[in-house]
Amino acid sequence: MIYLAQTSSSICRKAPKAKQHWTRSISTPARPTSLTRSYLYVPASSDRMLEKSISCGSDVIIYDLEDSVSPAMEDKQAARTRLKKFLEDQQHRLKSLHVAVRVNDITTPFFRDDISQIVSQSTVKSLILPKIHSHYDLDSVSDEVSVSRKLALDLPPLRVIPSIESARAIWNIGSISAWKSTHGPISGGVLSGLLFAAEDYCADTGIIRTASRRELLFTRSQIVIAAKAFGHEAIDMVCVNYRDLQTLQEECLDGRQLGFTGKQAIHPSQVDVINSTFVPTRDEINRAARILQAMQKAHDSQKGAVGLDGTMIDAPMIKQAQKIIDLAQTAGLSIPTLT
Repeated sequence: MIYLAQTSSSICRKAPKAKQHWTRSISTPARPTSLTRSYLYVPASSDRMLEKSISCGSDVIIYDLEDSVSPAMEDKQAARTRLKKFLEDQQHRLKSLHVAVRVNDITTPFFRDDISQIVSQSTVKSLILPKIHSHYDLDSVSDEVSVSRKLALDLPPLRVIPSIESARAIWNIGSISAWKSTHGPISGGVLSGLLFAAEDYCADTGIIRTASRRELLFTRSQIVIAAKAFGHEAIDMVCVNYRDLQTLQEECLDGRQLGFTGKQAIHPSQVDVINSTFVPTRDEINRAARILQAMQKAHDSQKGAVGLDGTMIDAPMIKQAQKIIDLAQTAGLSIPTLT
Protein backbone atom coordinates (compact mmCIF):
# COMPACT_ATOMS: atom_id res chain seq x y z
CA MET A 1 0.00 0.00 0.00
CA ILE A 2 1.28 3.48 -0.86
CA TYR A 3 -0.03 6.22 1.38
CA LEU A 4 1.00 9.84 1.34
CA ALA A 5 -0.22 11.98 4.20
CA GLN A 6 0.43 15.61 5.00
CA THR A 7 3.36 16.01 7.39
CA SER A 8 5.48 18.80 8.86
CA SER A 9 8.53 17.80 6.84
CA SER A 10 11.94 19.41 6.65
CA ILE A 11 10.93 20.68 3.23
CA CYS A 12 8.22 22.79 4.83
CA ARG A 13 10.68 24.17 7.38
CA LYS A 14 13.15 25.19 4.68
CA ALA A 15 10.51 27.00 2.70
CA PRO A 16 8.18 28.66 5.21
CA LYS A 17 6.55 30.86 2.58
CA ALA A 18 5.39 27.87 0.58
CA LYS A 19 2.32 26.39 2.19
CA GLN A 20 1.92 22.76 1.26
CA HIS A 21 -1.47 21.26 0.50
CA TRP A 22 -2.11 17.69 -0.52
CA THR A 23 -4.50 17.26 -3.42
CA ARG A 24 -5.58 13.87 -2.04
CA SER A 25 -4.40 11.16 0.34
CA ILE A 26 -5.22 7.70 -0.96
CA SER A 27 -4.15 4.12 -1.09
CA THR A 28 -2.92 2.73 -4.39
CA PRO A 29 -5.94 2.72 -6.73
CA ALA A 30 -6.97 0.02 -9.15
CA ARG A 31 -3.95 -0.60 -11.33
CA PRO A 32 -3.82 1.77 -14.33
CA THR A 33 -3.05 -0.10 -17.52
CA SER A 34 -0.47 2.53 -18.52
CA LEU A 35 1.84 1.54 -15.67
CA THR A 36 4.44 -1.10 -16.48
CA ARG A 37 6.39 -1.63 -13.27
CA SER A 38 5.84 -5.33 -12.57
CA TYR A 39 5.97 -8.20 -15.07
CA LEU A 40 4.76 -11.43 -13.48
CA TYR A 41 5.40 -14.77 -15.20
CA VAL A 42 2.47 -17.20 -15.01
CA PRO A 43 2.89 -20.80 -16.26
CA ALA A 44 0.39 -21.59 -19.01
CA SER A 45 0.50 -25.22 -17.87
CA SER A 46 -1.56 -24.57 -14.72
CA ASP A 47 -5.30 -23.85 -14.72
CA ARG A 48 -5.08 -22.76 -11.09
CA MET A 49 -2.32 -20.24 -11.74
CA LEU A 50 -4.04 -18.89 -14.83
CA GLU A 51 -7.17 -18.20 -12.81
CA LYS A 52 -5.28 -16.63 -9.90
CA SER A 53 -3.30 -14.36 -12.24
CA ILE A 54 -6.30 -12.15 -12.94
CA SER A 55 -6.22 -10.73 -9.42
CA CYS A 56 -2.45 -10.80 -8.86
CA GLY A 57 -2.02 -7.02 -9.09
CA SER A 58 0.85 -7.12 -11.58
CA ASP A 59 0.95 -4.30 -14.11
CA VAL A 60 1.83 -6.80 -16.84
CA ILE A 61 0.87 -10.48 -16.70
CA ILE A 62 3.17 -12.70 -18.79
CA TYR A 63 1.56 -16.02 -19.63
CA ASP A 64 4.51 -18.29 -20.23
CA LEU A 65 4.73 -20.97 -22.92
CA GLU A 66 8.51 -21.27 -22.70
CA ASP A 67 10.65 -22.14 -19.66
CA SER A 68 7.85 -22.93 -17.21
CA VAL A 69 6.42 -25.59 -19.53
CA SER A 70 8.03 -28.99 -20.04
CA PRO A 71 9.85 -29.24 -23.42
CA ALA A 72 7.90 -32.38 -24.35
CA MET A 73 5.81 -31.81 -27.49
CA GLU A 74 2.57 -32.92 -25.85
CA ASP A 75 3.12 -30.62 -22.87
CA LYS A 76 3.84 -27.62 -25.08
CA GLN A 77 0.72 -28.31 -27.13
CA ALA A 78 -1.41 -28.77 -24.02
CA ALA A 79 -0.18 -25.51 -22.48
CA ARG A 80 -0.84 -23.60 -25.70
CA THR A 81 -4.35 -25.02 -26.00
CA ARG A 82 -5.05 -24.30 -22.33
CA LEU A 83 -3.87 -20.71 -22.65
CA LYS A 84 -5.85 -20.05 -25.82
CA LYS A 85 -9.04 -21.33 -24.20
CA PHE A 86 -8.36 -19.27 -21.08
CA LEU A 87 -7.82 -16.09 -23.12
CA GLU A 88 -11.05 -16.68 -25.02
CA ASP A 89 -13.17 -17.68 -22.02
CA GLN A 90 -11.90 -14.86 -19.79
CA GLN A 91 -11.84 -12.14 -22.42
CA HIS A 92 -14.24 -9.90 -20.50
CA ARG A 93 -12.07 -10.09 -17.36
CA LEU A 94 -8.76 -9.68 -19.16
CA LYS A 95 -9.59 -6.83 -21.53
CA SER A 96 -8.69 -4.14 -18.97
CA LEU A 97 -5.39 -5.83 -18.04
CA HIS A 98 -2.02 -5.73 -19.77
CA VAL A 99 -1.70 -9.30 -21.00
CA ALA A 100 1.57 -10.51 -22.49
CA VAL A 101 2.61 -13.95 -23.69
CA ARG A 102 6.13 -15.36 -23.74
CA VAL A 103 6.29 -17.68 -26.72
CA ASN A 104 8.94 -20.30 -27.43
CA ASP A 105 11.96 -19.02 -29.30
CA ILE A 106 12.20 -18.95 -33.08
CA THR A 107 14.53 -21.96 -33.31
CA THR A 108 12.04 -24.34 -31.69
CA PRO A 109 9.34 -26.40 -33.43
CA PHE A 110 6.77 -24.74 -31.16
CA PHE A 111 7.27 -21.14 -32.26
CA ARG A 112 4.99 -20.98 -35.29
CA ASP A 113 2.05 -22.60 -33.56
CA ASP A 114 2.53 -20.30 -30.58
CA ILE A 115 2.34 -17.27 -32.86
CA SER A 116 -0.55 -18.50 -35.01
CA GLN A 117 -2.76 -19.28 -32.02
CA ILE A 118 -1.85 -16.38 -29.76
CA VAL A 119 -1.29 -13.11 -31.63
CA SER A 120 -4.81 -12.93 -33.05
CA GLN A 121 -6.26 -12.92 -29.52
CA SER A 122 -7.63 -9.44 -28.80
CA THR A 123 -6.59 -9.61 -25.13
CA VAL A 124 -2.88 -10.10 -25.93
CA LYS A 125 -1.17 -6.72 -25.94
CA SER A 126 2.50 -7.78 -25.86
CA LEU A 127 4.78 -10.59 -26.98
CA ILE A 128 7.84 -11.50 -24.92
CA LEU A 129 10.45 -12.96 -27.26
CA PRO A 130 13.19 -15.15 -25.75
CA LYS A 131 16.65 -15.61 -27.23
CA ILE A 132 16.67 -12.61 -29.53
CA HIS A 133 20.28 -12.16 -30.63
CA SER A 134 19.93 -9.61 -33.45
CA HIS A 135 17.42 -7.51 -35.35
CA TYR A 136 17.25 -10.29 -37.93
CA ASP A 137 15.58 -12.47 -35.31
CA LEU A 138 12.97 -9.75 -34.85
CA ASP A 139 12.41 -9.69 -38.61
CA SER A 140 11.71 -13.42 -38.51
CA VAL A 141 9.22 -12.98 -35.68
CA SER A 142 7.52 -10.09 -37.44
CA ASP A 143 7.16 -12.07 -40.67
CA GLU A 144 5.38 -14.82 -38.77
CA VAL A 145 3.21 -12.38 -36.83
CA SER A 146 2.10 -10.64 -40.02
CA VAL A 147 0.78 -13.90 -41.43
CA SER A 148 -1.41 -14.46 -38.38
CA ARG A 149 -2.62 -10.86 -38.14
CA LYS A 150 -3.16 -10.05 -41.81
CA LEU A 151 -6.94 -10.20 -41.44
CA ALA A 152 -7.05 -8.76 -37.91
CA LEU A 153 -7.21 -5.11 -38.93
CA ASP A 154 -9.31 -4.14 -35.91
CA LEU A 155 -6.58 -5.13 -33.45
CA PRO A 156 -4.28 -2.52 -31.86
CA PRO A 157 -0.53 -2.61 -32.54
CA LEU A 158 1.14 -5.63 -30.95
CA ARG A 159 3.94 -4.68 -28.57
CA VAL A 160 7.14 -6.66 -28.99
CA ILE A 161 9.62 -7.06 -26.12
CA PRO A 162 12.85 -8.95 -26.92
CA SER A 163 14.62 -10.78 -24.11
CA ILE A 164 18.31 -9.88 -23.94
CA GLU A 165 20.08 -13.01 -22.78
CA SER A 166 23.33 -13.48 -24.71
CA ALA A 167 26.64 -11.80 -25.51
CA ARG A 168 25.49 -11.48 -29.13
CA ALA A 169 22.38 -9.63 -28.04
CA ILE A 170 24.41 -7.12 -26.04
CA TRP A 171 26.80 -6.72 -28.98
CA ASN A 172 23.80 -5.95 -31.22
CA ILE A 173 21.78 -4.05 -28.62
CA GLY A 174 21.65 -0.81 -30.62
CA SER A 175 20.19 -2.35 -33.77
CA ILE A 176 17.79 -4.45 -31.71
CA SER A 177 16.44 -1.38 -29.93
CA ALA A 178 16.21 0.59 -33.19
CA TRP A 179 14.28 -2.18 -34.98
CA LYS A 180 11.03 -1.44 -36.82
CA SER A 181 8.82 -3.96 -38.55
CA THR A 182 8.57 -3.73 -42.33
CA HIS A 183 4.97 -4.91 -41.96
CA GLY A 184 3.94 -1.95 -39.79
CA PRO A 185 2.99 -1.90 -36.09
CA ILE A 186 -0.43 -3.56 -36.45
CA SER A 187 0.54 -6.42 -38.74
CA GLY A 188 4.15 -6.88 -37.67
CA GLY A 189 4.43 -5.49 -34.16
CA VAL A 190 6.14 -2.50 -32.58
CA LEU A 191 9.11 -2.75 -30.23
CA SER A 192 8.19 -1.30 -26.83
CA GLY A 193 10.82 -2.53 -24.38
CA LEU A 194 14.01 -4.45 -23.68
CA LEU A 195 13.97 -7.20 -21.05
CA PHE A 196 17.08 -8.54 -19.31
CA ALA A 197 17.27 -12.30 -18.70
CA ALA A 198 20.20 -12.38 -16.29
CA GLU A 199 20.44 -16.12 -15.67
CA ASP A 200 20.52 -16.96 -19.38
CA TYR A 201 23.02 -14.17 -19.98
CA CYS A 202 25.35 -15.45 -17.27
CA ALA A 203 25.09 -18.98 -18.63
CA ASP A 204 26.01 -17.71 -22.08
CA THR A 205 28.92 -15.52 -20.98
CA GLY A 206 30.30 -17.48 -18.03
CA ILE A 207 29.71 -14.56 -15.67
CA ILE A 208 29.49 -15.64 -12.03
CA ARG A 209 26.61 -14.07 -10.12
CA THR A 210 27.32 -12.38 -6.79
CA ALA A 211 25.11 -10.67 -4.23
CA SER A 212 26.58 -7.28 -5.16
CA ARG A 213 25.37 -7.52 -8.81
CA ARG A 214 28.53 -5.62 -9.72
CA GLU A 215 29.40 -8.11 -12.46
CA LEU A 216 26.17 -7.17 -14.29
CA LEU A 217 26.43 -3.39 -13.94
CA PHE A 218 27.84 -2.79 -17.42
CA THR A 219 25.30 -5.05 -19.12
CA ARG A 220 22.31 -3.65 -17.27
CA SER A 221 23.45 -0.10 -18.00
CA GLN A 222 23.82 -0.92 -21.69
CA ILE A 223 20.25 -2.21 -21.80
CA VAL A 224 18.89 0.92 -20.11
CA ILE A 225 20.81 3.24 -22.43
CA ALA A 226 19.70 1.38 -25.56
CA ALA A 227 16.09 1.31 -24.40
CA LYS A 228 15.95 4.98 -23.45
CA ALA A 229 17.66 6.03 -26.69
CA PHE A 230 14.60 4.84 -28.60
CA GLY A 231 11.88 5.57 -26.05
CA HIS A 232 11.37 2.00 -24.83
CA GLU A 233 10.74 0.46 -21.43
CA ALA A 234 13.77 -1.06 -19.67
CA ILE A 235 12.79 -4.18 -17.71
CA ASP A 236 15.20 -5.46 -15.10
CA MET A 237 16.11 -9.05 -14.21
CA VAL A 238 14.23 -11.50 -12.02
CA CYS A 239 15.11 -11.71 -8.33
CA VAL A 240 15.43 -15.49 -8.11
CA ASN A 241 15.34 -15.48 -4.28
CA TYR A 242 11.59 -15.02 -4.41
CA ARG A 243 11.09 -15.59 -0.66
CA ASP A 244 13.66 -12.94 0.27
CA LEU A 245 11.73 -9.68 -0.04
CA GLN A 246 14.59 -7.67 1.46
CA THR A 247 16.91 -8.71 -1.37
CA LEU A 248 14.11 -7.95 -3.82
CA GLN A 249 13.72 -4.48 -2.35
CA GLU A 250 17.45 -3.85 -2.73
CA GLU A 251 17.40 -5.06 -6.33
CA CYS A 252 14.41 -2.86 -7.11
CA LEU A 253 16.08 0.24 -5.66
CA ASP A 254 19.27 -0.58 -7.54
CA GLY A 255 17.37 -1.11 -10.78
CA ARG A 256 15.40 2.11 -10.49
CA GLN A 257 18.58 4.06 -9.77
CA LEU A 258 20.12 2.62 -12.94
CA GLY A 259 17.11 3.80 -14.96
CA PHE A 260 15.05 0.64 -15.30
CA THR A 261 11.32 1.31 -15.50
CA GLY A 262 10.15 -2.07 -14.20
CA LYS A 263 11.16 -5.53 -13.07
CA GLN A 264 10.21 -9.14 -13.77
CA ALA A 265 8.63 -11.30 -11.06
CA ILE A 266 8.32 -15.06 -10.70
CA HIS A 267 6.03 -15.12 -7.67
CA PRO A 268 2.95 -13.03 -6.76
CA SER A 269 4.55 -12.08 -3.44
CA GLN A 270 7.11 -10.00 -5.36
CA VAL A 271 4.56 -7.80 -7.10
CA ASP A 272 3.77 -5.35 -4.29
CA VAL A 273 7.44 -4.65 -3.58
CA ILE A 274 8.14 -3.99 -7.26
CA ASN A 275 5.08 -1.79 -7.71
CA SER A 276 5.83 0.31 -4.63
CA THR A 277 9.50 0.78 -5.52
CA PHE A 278 9.24 1.72 -9.19
CA VAL A 279 7.37 4.93 -8.37
CA PRO A 280 8.69 8.18 -6.90
CA THR A 281 9.04 8.45 -3.14
CA ARG A 282 7.18 11.13 -1.20
CA ASP A 283 10.41 13.12 -0.82
CA GLU A 284 11.08 12.90 -4.56
CA ILE A 285 7.55 14.10 -5.31
CA ASN A 286 7.86 16.98 -2.83
CA ARG A 287 11.17 18.13 -4.27
CA ALA A 288 9.97 17.80 -7.86
CA ALA A 289 6.93 19.96 -7.09
CA ARG A 290 9.13 22.58 -5.44
CA ILE A 291 11.52 22.56 -8.40
CA LEU A 292 8.69 23.14 -10.86
CA GLN A 293 7.28 25.92 -8.71
CA ALA A 294 10.69 27.60 -8.29
CA MET A 295 11.39 27.48 -12.01
CA GLN A 296 7.97 28.85 -12.85
CA LYS A 297 8.66 31.81 -10.58
CA ALA A 298 12.11 32.22 -12.18
CA HIS A 299 10.63 32.18 -15.68
CA ASP A 300 7.99 34.69 -14.62
CA SER A 301 10.91 36.92 -13.57
CA GLN A 302 12.67 36.24 -16.90
CA LYS A 303 15.36 34.09 -15.29
CA GLY A 304 16.67 30.83 -16.76
CA ALA A 305 18.00 29.30 -13.54
CA VAL A 306 17.36 29.59 -9.83
CA GLY A 307 18.80 28.28 -6.57
CA LEU A 308 16.87 25.88 -4.35
CA ASP A 309 18.24 24.57 -1.05
CA GLY A 310 21.75 25.48 -2.14
CA THR A 311 21.45 23.71 -5.51
CA MET A 312 21.27 25.42 -8.88
CA ILE A 313 18.11 24.44 -10.74
CA ASP A 314 18.07 24.63 -14.52
CA ALA A 315 16.40 23.03 -17.56
CA PRO A 316 17.65 19.42 -17.14
CA MET A 317 16.40 19.30 -13.56
CA ILE A 318 13.04 20.64 -14.72
CA LYS A 319 12.78 17.77 -17.18
CA GLN A 320 13.53 15.22 -14.47
CA ALA A 321 11.11 16.86 -12.04
CA GLN A 322 8.31 16.80 -14.61
CA LYS A 323 8.92 13.10 -15.24
CA ILE A 324 8.63 12.41 -11.52
CA ILE A 325 5.33 14.30 -11.26
CA ASP A 326 3.95 12.62 -14.38
CA LEU A 327 4.78 9.14 -13.06
CA ALA A 328 3.35 9.96 -9.64
CA GLN A 329 0.11 11.13 -11.22
CA THR A 330 -0.12 8.01 -13.37
CA ALA A 331 0.38 5.87 -10.26
CA GLY A 332 -2.37 7.74 -8.43
CA LEU A 333 -0.03 9.19 -5.80
CA SER A 334 -0.70 12.45 -3.98
CA ILE A 335 0.83 15.55 -5.54
CA PRO A 336 1.38 18.59 -3.30
CA THR A 337 0.31 22.01 -4.53
CA LEU A 338 2.53 24.81 -3.28
CA THR A 339 1.25 28.34 -2.76
